[in-house]
Amino acid sequence: MTDDPQDVHDAAGAADASDGAAPPAKTGVELAREALAQAKADALKRGTLPGQGGKKKRGARPAPVRDPGRGGDPRAFGSAIRDLLATRGWEQRAAVGGVFGNWPGIVGPELAEHTRPEKFENGVLTVAADSTTWATQLRLLAATLVRRLNEELGQGTVRQVKVTGPSSGPRRTGAWRVR
Repeated sequence: MTDDPQDVHDAAGAADASDGAAPPAKTGVELAREALAQAKADALKRGTLPGQGGKKKRGARPAPVRDPGRGGDPRAFGSAIRDLLATRGWEQRAAVGGVFGNWPGIVGPELAEHTRPEKFENGVLTVAADSTTWATQLRLLAATLVRRLNEELGQGTVRQVKVTGPSSGPRRTGAWRVR
């Protein structure tokens, strides 16, 4: 006796069918086994392993098709970023951004406390100072700062450091006035 309820019904039908000339009906389990065997045979013909989600056999695996320009092997993050910056032409902008972000490391903490880089255009770095004293100090160090920045960014990147002091507001036009 089988545990499957479907087998009980099919077994009773099979006993009735043995009286006639018709072949016995297949049970649900037998139909499932045949379907599974057929699926396995079809999968082997396609070169896949049954139950592996469509993965191909090791010996029959063709080379994967990749997008042009995309590598398949993992790469170090730093080298991938450097390659991206190089292909997009962003190397200089990224380096200048690094100078802006690391200003205290380049000029020292005391000078960085009183100055800040404002913009970089056409080889000219504009730096703002919070007092005329610090602006004068930075002007005296301009040649050294250009050399130091070119060590960081590459030779010829920075040609000049322009220093701006604190502004006292717009001046009146005309003759000087004494109060």
